[in-house]
Amino acid sequence: MRRSTLIGLTILLAACQSASLTQPSAITNTPTKATTKATTKATTSATTSATTNTPTNTPTNTPTNTPTNTPTNTPTNTPTNTPTNTPTNTPTNTPTNTPTNTPTNTPTNTPTNTPTNTRVTTSIDSPAAKVISHNTDTAAAKPQTAQQLAQKFAASNDHEWSELDTEASTSTAANLLADGNQIEAPVTLDLWQMTVANYGLEKINNSRIDQQYNWYNKHKEYMHRVTTRASRYYHYILHSTIDQSIPAEIALLPIVESGFDTFAYSSGRAAGAWQFIPSTGRAFGLKQNWWYDGRRDVVASTQAAQKYLLQLHKMFDGNWLLAIASYNGGQGTVMRAIKRNKKAGKATDFWSLDLPRETMNYVPKLLAVARVIAEQAGTPNLYSIKDEAYFEAIDVGSQIDLAQAAEMANITTDEIYRLNPGFNQWATDPQGPHKLLIPIAHAEPFKQALAELPTNQRVAWERYTIVSGDSLLKLANRYHVSVDILRSINNINGNLIRAGKTMLIPIASKEASAYTLSAAQRVITRQQQISQSQASQRIGYKVRSGDSLWKIANQYKVSVKQLLSWNKLGTKSVLQIGDKLSIWPRVSANKLVSRRQVVKKLNYKVRSGDNLSTIAQRFSVTVKQIQTWNQALKKYLQPGQKLTLFVNVVALKQ
Repeated sequence: MRRSTLIGLTILLAACQSASLTQPSAITNTPTKATTKATTKATTSATTSATTNTPTNTPTNTPTNTPTNTPTNTPTNTPTNTPTNTPTNTPTNTPTNTPTNTPTNTPTNTPTNTPTNTRVTTSIDSPAAKVISHNTDTAAAKPQTAQQLAQKFAASNDHEWSELDTEASTSTAANLLADGNQIEAPVTLDLWQMTVANYGLEKINNSRIDQQYNWYNKHKEYMHRVTTRASRYYHYILHSTIDQSIPAEIALLPIVESGFDTFAYSSGRAAGAWQFIPSTGRAFGLKQNWWYDGRRDVVASTQAAQKYLLQLHKMFDGNWLLAIASYNGGQGTVMRAIKRNKKAGKATDFWSLDLPRETMNYVPKLLAVARVIAEQAGTPNLYSIKDEAYFEAIDVGSQIDLAQAAEMANITTDEIYRLNPGFNQWATDPQGPHKLLIPIAHAEPFKQALAELPTNQRVAWERYTIVSGDSLLKLANRYHVSVDILRSINNINGNLIRAGKTMLIPIASKEASAYTLSAAQRVITRQQQISQSQASQRIGYKVRSGDSLWKIANQYKVSVKQLLSWNKLGTKSVLQIGDKLSIWPRVSANKLVSRRQVVKKLNYKVRSGDNLSTIAQRFSVTVKQIQTWNQALKKYLQPGQKLTLFVNVVALKQ
C-alpha cells in the first residue's frame, strides 16, 4: 500500500514542480512545517533544521541498475531533471548480498545549499527558553525534485498520514509542498527573554541560592520597580555585554548592586548602578570631580564594569563565579581564601571558600535573580522591555546648561538627569565629557536646536563685582558653586579676593529647584525627608529616679544594646539622675514601608579632608545631629576618628 501512496505522491508533486519551474524565484530554501514542527519540540535550545538540496545530473539515456535485495525486476519510470525518455530501471526484491552496480559516469559536482541557522541556547527550562531560531539564508535555493519530496514525505509518518487513504495523503503532501515555500517570520524577543536565551553560567542547585530566590520571588513589587528603572538603560547594557561574549547574567548585576538606581550611594562611598568606590572607579578611567562623577554615568560605568570583570575572569582562569565574587569583595580577599583552602587541602571553588558574609551572599543573589528572570520573562509578572535602543549619545562639543538642553530636546529636566546621572550640577563639566544621552524619539530635534545655538550661549555667566565683606565661601554658597570652581575659573590662589575686582561666576539659567536631580537638590531632598522622619521618631529622654537601662528600653520597645549604642554608653555605665538620652522608638513595619524609612547605624571612620559639614552632606544628615550622636566630639576632627551616624539608607538610594 505504501508503494501506491508513493506513486500517487510522485505524480502529484511532479505536476506541482512542473508548474513551479516557470517561476523559479518563488522557490525558497525554507524548512517545511513538518520539519519546523519536529524541531520545536525542544524546550531548552533552539535550532532550525537545514534542508540540503542535492540535484543529481545523470547523463542522457544512461540506465542506472541498482539491485536492492528484491526478487523481481519491476521497471519504474521516474521523472527527474533530465531530458525526457530516460528510463530508470530499478530492480526490486533481490536477494541479500547482491552487489550494487552503479555507473561511474555520473557527474560529481553536486551543489548543496545549506541555510545558515542562528542557534540560541539556554540551560533553564522556562517560557523564555522555548525554541528560538530562524533561517538567516537570504540566497535563493534550488527546489528539491518532486520525487525527492515524495520519498521524504512517504518515508515519514510524523504527519499522521493513512496508508489506506491515498487521497488524503496526496492532498496533505500538496499542502506541505505549497507551505514549504513560505518563509516563517523570526520570533521577536523582549530584552528579558533575550537575556535568558544568552545565559552562560552553569545552572547550580544550592540552598544559598534558594534562600535568595525565595526573597526575590516573594517581593514582586521590588522586581517590578527594578525592571521599570532598568528600562532606560538595559538595552545598552545587555547588548554591550553579549557583544563581548560575556554571560548575560552579568547584565543583571546592577539589580544586586543598586536595584538599577544610577543615583545609589552606599556607606562605603560606592556610587552608581555598578557601585564603584572612588579608587576603583579612577583605576578604570571614571573621572570624578565637582561637576561630574563617571561612576554614575551609565555608558562609562558599564564599560568600566565589563572591563573589570573580564580582567577578573582572566585572573581566575576563566571562573566566572570567582570573578563575580571578586567584583564584590576584591580579588585580594578571594585569592587569600583560595590560598587558605589549598593549604588545608580543601576545594577552591566559590561554594567552598570562606568569604565575608556580603560576598558569600553576592553570587547566590545574582543566580537567584537570573532564575526569577528566567521563570518570569515573557509573562505578565515581569515588566517587559522591548529590544529597542532608548537613547542616543550626542556630542554637544562644549559645556551646556542641562535645563536648557532639556528644553531643546523637549523633555523634562528629570528625564535628562536620569539619562545623564553622571552630571552633578546644573550644567555639564566644562572640561568634558561633552556627550549627552537623549531619548531617540527626541534626538533629531535636539541636534537641530544644538546646531542653531552658539557655543557662548549654552551656559550663562555673570561678571560679578566684589564688594567689601565678600569671601569665596560666601559667593560659592550664594551661587551654588564650589570654592574650587571659583578659584579655577578666575585663576585665584588661596582665599584672598579684593573689593572692586570682578569675577566670572557660572550661573544656572533657571532656579535651583528646576534642576531636580542635581547633587545639591538631591541632598536637600534627602535632608528634608530624614529630618521629617527623625524629628517624629527621636525622643530626648531625661533620666529620673528609679530608672534603669532595662526599664527605659522596655518602655520604648527598644533593646538595651540600642540604648547603649545610641548614647555611647558602656555595658557597665551607671545612669545619673538628669542624664539625657536619645531614643528612637520602634516604628511599626507598615509605617516604615509607607514612609520608606530604613534608618541604620553606621560607624564612620574620618578621612583626611573630612569635616562635619561634608560628612553631614554625604549622608544627608545635619551637623547638629552628628554632634548629638557624638557628644564627646571636639571642634576639630582627626583622621581615623570614629563617628556614630544614623542614616536613612532608603533615602540615600532614591
